Amino acid sequence: MTENEVKQVALSVLVSIAPEVADAELQADKPLRRQVDLDSMDWLNFLLGLNEKLHVEIPEADYARLVTLNDVVKYLVAKLP
Repeated sequence: MTENEVKQVALSVLVSIAPEVADAELQADKPLRRQVDLDSMDWLNFLLGLNEKLHVEIPEADYARLVTLNDVVKYLVAKLP
């Protein structure tokens, strides 16, 4: 799976949690939670949704590494089988 495909999956999961999100307005190198105003429960649901869609386990110890959309995509691509 390419980075672009993973990004599209991540955006679809994000929109399912925060339907008001316009992916064209997102800046991939800026903190994602601030841009979308996700609380901790929404963020957890986002990460769990990524796990469901991509079958990639994201341990809680790695949550702090996932700040920007770019961080999330690169992390997931590296973990995909």
